[in-house]
Amino acid sequence: MKIGVFCSGGDAPGMNACARAVVRRAIGEGHQVVGILRGYQGLLDEDFFVNVNGEPLMLLRSVSGWSRFGGAFLRSSRSDEFRTEAGQAKATDILRKHEIDALIPIGGDGTFNGAVALAKHWDGQLVGCPGTIDNDLIGTDFTIGFSTAVQTAVGAVDKIRDTAESHERMFLVEVMGRHSGFIAVHTAIGAGAECVCIPETPTDIPAIVVSIRALKERGKTSIMMIVAEGDEEGGAEELNEQIKAAGNPFNTRVVVLGHLQRGGSPSPEDRILASSCGDFAVQAILEGKTGVMSGLIGGKSTLTPFEETYAKHKPIPEELLQLVEHLAS
Repeated sequence: MKIGVFCSGGDAPGMNACARAVVRRAIGEGHQVVGILRGYQGLLDEDFFVNVNGEPLMLLRSVSGWSRFGGAFLRSSRSDEFRTEAGQAKATDILRKHEIDALIPIGGDGTFNGAVALAKHWDGQLVGCPGTIDNDLIGTDFTIGFSTAVQTAVGAVDKIRDTAESHERMFLVEVMGRHSGFIAVHTAIGAGAECVCIPETPTDIPAIVVSIRALKERGKTSIMMIVAEGDEEGGAEELNEQIKAAGNPFNTRVVVLGHLQRGGSPSPEDRILASSCGDFAVQAILEGKTGVMSGLIGGKSTLTPFEETYAKHKPIPEELLQLVEHLAS
């Protein structure tokens, strides 16, 4: 069997560890692996990983040491061409031309939407791995890259706190999360922030200012507010202007962490999760499964149909939201 593997969408720490696991398990089982560069667009361009022998196949040594590196050695991209019927038909022809029997896409909801679309044209097997820092996919407790993104954000907030305390200021730190507040909530708890604003809950500006005033009256000299970029009231810059207008007693600064959260060496948790998902994805293919995502729930490997992984919003546990409130009060 010939199995293709690629990364798609935003890069996430741990993608390399996942690709490594796919290659090691597949070759160990006696199968071939084709590394497709630059996601769906690379498939359309027939852009394949070439080994040291000049062959478009990955070898055991091709992925040596990959687990400890962030980014995506197979590169990643988004493809407007693949979103069209013509692009999907072209991808099907290319897969048949190169006799690829199965694909393992590593990515998020956009990647899995693409896999569902491809399955309407192609009769090969498709088993995905959850590579996205947002942790917004149903069917896995955590997604590959989430742990590292939170670790990076917490480390940044810790450093910003030093400056906030030195100058007795309030900082609004914006983290990624257009539709999900998982990074923001976990960062707020990990960094001991006093407030968090996320898409899942209404942001009450007057109530926030009342809370900030109470903290200042109790002797608090610095405040950290974590803002998910997708908060319904806007990002950190917009919220800063609103809380100023509402009478915020602190001098404020805004920091946008942005793509900093996607980089860096993956945490041990991400390396383990990525390796488990990649290994189990190959196992699922060998067992004849298709149209599913490999995930980890409660320490147990699971398979979830692609459509279910993004069909509804992944809720943030209420106890985490309560914990932020309790610790800040």
